[in-house]
Amino acid sequence: MSSVRAMAPFVASLWLLLSPMASQAEDNTWLYAVQISAQVQASPPQIALTWLPDQNATKYTIYRKSKDATEWGLPIAEFDGAATNYTDADVQVGTGYEYQIVKKTSLGYTGYGYIYSAIELPMTEDRGKLVLVVETNATASLAGELARLQQDLVGDGWTVIPIGVSSNDTPAAVRARIIDQYRADPATVDAVFLFGHVPILESGDINYDGHLTRPMPADAYYGDMNDDWPTNSNLSPSYLPSDVQLMVGRVDFFNLPGLGAPAPWPSETDLLRNYLDKDHNWRQKLFTVPRLALMGNSRGDEGGIASAASGYRVFTPLVGPGNIVEANVSYNAPPEQRWTSMLGSGRYLWAYGCGGGAPDSCGGLGTHTINGVPGYALSTDVVGLDAHAVFVMLFGSWFGQWDLQDDFMRAFLATPSCGLACCLSGQPHWFLHHMGLGEPIGYSTRLTMNNSNLYRNEVNLFPRAAYIALMGDPTLRMEPVAPPTGLTGAAWNGDVVLNWSPSADPVLGYYVYRASDPAGPFSRLTSALLTNATYTDQGALPQTYTYMVRAVLLQTNPSGSYFNPSEDAFTTVNAAQPPPTIDASVRATPSGPQLTWDSEPGLLYHVLANDDLTQTNWTDVSGAITANNSSASWTDTNAPAARQRFYRITSAPPGGGP
Repeated sequence: MSSVRAMAPFVASLWLLLSPMASQAEDNTWLYAVQISAQVQASPPQIALTWLPDQNATKYTIYRKSKDATEWGLPIAEFDGAATNYTDADVQVGTGYEYQIVKKTSLGYTGYGYIYSAIELPMTEDRGKLVLVVETNATASLAGELARLQQDLVGDGWTVIPIGVSSNDTPAAVRARIIDQYRADPATVDAVFLFGHVPILESGDINYDGHLTRPMPADAYYGDMNDDWPTNSNLSPSYLPSDVQLMVGRVDFFNLPGLGAPAPWPSETDLLRNYLDKDHNWRQKLFTVPRLALMGNSRGDEGGIASAASGYRVFTPLVGPGNIVEANVSYNAPPEQRWTSMLGSGRYLWAYGCGGGAPDSCGGLGTHTINGVPGYALSTDVVGLDAHAVFVMLFGSWFGQWDLQDDFMRAFLATPSCGLACCLSGQPHWFLHHMGLGEPIGYSTRLTMNNSNLYRNEVNLFPRAAYIALMGDPTLRMEPVAPPTGLTGAAWNGDVVLNWSPSADPVLGYYVYRASDPAGPFSRLTSALLTNATYTDQGALPQTYTYMVRAVLLQTNPSGSYFNPSEDAFTTVNAAQPPPTIDASVRATPSGPQLTWDSEPGLLYHVLANDDLTQTNWTDVSGAITANNSSASWTDTNAPAARQRFYRITSAPPGGGP
């Protein structure tokens, strides 16, 4: 490893001599993609595809398949090169359709575009089981944050299987524990999240960047449940020996930062804690970013490799045409127009950056000068500027070897406020269009790992390479919905009454779920969406339940529309708990009898009165009184001038009656 690090500055300077000029690169690379977006309508059902024009195009061929189909079949339409749209009326509401558009051109290059579209695609409630592998060496003080992560995962439909490992364990020992969980339930175990410095298996020798044939970190190893990787790591494959079954993602801040980083720098544990905070805040929609993508293309076409085309291809169905912002990658660009500067000053849902790479930097994207050439972006500056992009795609030399110190890819996860996921896209290209209809980024990771030629680009280099990896939480989705808040529950006469504060988003309504264990599994109690922020679980058996409430939004975006669920709000209620006993007293005041009683904050109280105990009719004389603390009082200013009056105090949960 030390020899690799020593070579990095030389590799970077060599690239600057050999790379095409950035001004040429940024103009042409998008031509290798077909940039598709969709508008949908339910009546009559149709999906209208549009794409950006290309003056060199001579023919467009459109294919369609179901999401899980493994081949495209025959074309459904063909157009000449002037076409920019196609409407598919042979569609049904609630069904997803995947489209491929292939572009032929007079200059000989071929462009490919992909979109996953639907009209009101049903929501996904149960996402399966996730194996959460936590390296315990640096996470001992993160018990609260990790418990919150597990609750967030449960709230998004996952069942979590936590596993603690040591960084001193062997990769084979860690993978064996994952395989045990998979074999116990292969139908539902669908993802693995590696958190902390989980042991790293290296691939066989491979050279994607033209600099050095060497082993690369290979997290795909933890997603391949076929047990066909050699047990001797010296014989590890360079390419996947079989398909990966599990979505895989990693958050690992070991050996960050590098030499020369500004002090003080957060510890590994602090960086892990900050990532968990960002992860939670994104899921709960406590921070937002505009639907924009930032492109920093400093490599260009490269004979059809066109690494940045993977960004153009992905961004358009996710953020829409006209929402891709171009950074200035020319060597004389003003500092404020450079990619890293724009990430620091703006906010973006997606970002793509490519250039000549070193382990901790990328040419053409930043404000630094190295060996007399301006435009270098450094990993420490990515953190120092707090690069504001949630999902990041990169391509450059050495980036795939992300376990090197001060790695440029992992730096985006170390940013203070936004960065949550990063991948190396260019050799091979990544395909993330399913995220437009609510799939997590781990779905696209697994798809890219397993792809041979179902999804294509002009020069299809290094498909199924063992180094394909996601830096980040694989369960993250692109469009969080504001969840309901303040969920409370109270047992009452055999029922459980739930109340909550509505979502801040214009949601259609709410589903209510119940489980006997906080970790699930949860069963939905409501067959239809509730439009009011209250629900009564009638006749609940006398035991302790955990309830969760989820908001549902009909999400419409440049890919189509789907029912998008929020994270859940949770509360635990003992359904066997009787209504509380109320201790009360009364005293005479000039205004009338004043009653004081022990109360429970949040409950509703009513004072009932009766002037004759031989009568059974009690009158509500107070109306609803909401308790704000442990004691409540009320004065009967309308008490009649009678010798006696009898009072009764009743309580009910919020939303309940007397």
